[in-house]
Amino acid sequence: MDLKGKTALVTGGAVRVGKAVTLAFAREGCNVVVNYRSSTDAAEKTCREARDLGVDALAVQADVGNHEDVKHMVAQAVDQFGGIEILVNSASLWLATPFPMEDLSDWHKVTNILINGSFYCANEVAPLMLAAGEGAMINIIDLAAFEPWKNFIAHSVGKTALLALSRQLALELAPTVRVNAVAPGPVLPPPDYDEKKVARTAKRTLMNRWGTAEDVAEAVIYFARADYVTGEVLRVDGGEHFGHRKPEFG
Repeated sequence: MDLKGKTALVTGGAVRVGKAVTLAFAREGCNVVVNYRSSTDAAEKTCREARDLGVDALAVQADVGNHEDVKHMVAQAVDQFGGIEILVNSASLWLATPFPMEDLSDWHKVTNILINGSFYCANEVAPLMLAAGEGAMINIIDLAAFEPWKNFIAHSVGKTALLALSRQLALELAPTVRVNAVAPGPVLPPPDYDEKKVARTAKRTLMNRWGTAEDVAEAVIYFARADYVTGEVLRVDGGEHFGHRKPEFG
């Protein structure tokens, strides 16, 4: 797909990895729709930065886990840009959810965004892409889609479901719309990581360092462009998934 002049909707597109993805599309000449839930100032700042790159940008407040919000968001994007050729499901909520639990509210918050929210967005955007004759969806998962993370059951289940959704949508929407997933590893430390934990995490990768949000954005841009790739997942983790093999055997 030639990205110039296309419109990309990035959920959670105001901060962190989502922002890097938004600006990467802007640099490619795409108009961008920046979805956010509560980061109003950050969304407006990201839009200003995108406009400085010579494209148009629209910030839209929406809870992606609310179907009506998603319908209104897509309608606003269509009103301004005429369509949406690229969807990036990047919205996520990082919450520990130890199991078993008495209060299920955090389970519902996390899985509603990752599973329902991603499905709602894809469901609203797919008809636009099919009518236009082309489209690309890229879902941001992570290594939790391949192995469980203790005390993060909602996150792990949600990301695993998002990988399954990617593959299912690739089948359902072929050959017009391509659907792929990007699985970042350590690219942005969570706010609660201290220096020791940051260093320990870096040593778990084959590269012995953290990556960047821009590394993830490059993978997203690749999938948006690659016309003969669908139903795939690309790890951007510095080899962390093989890091356990670094010590000498035995």
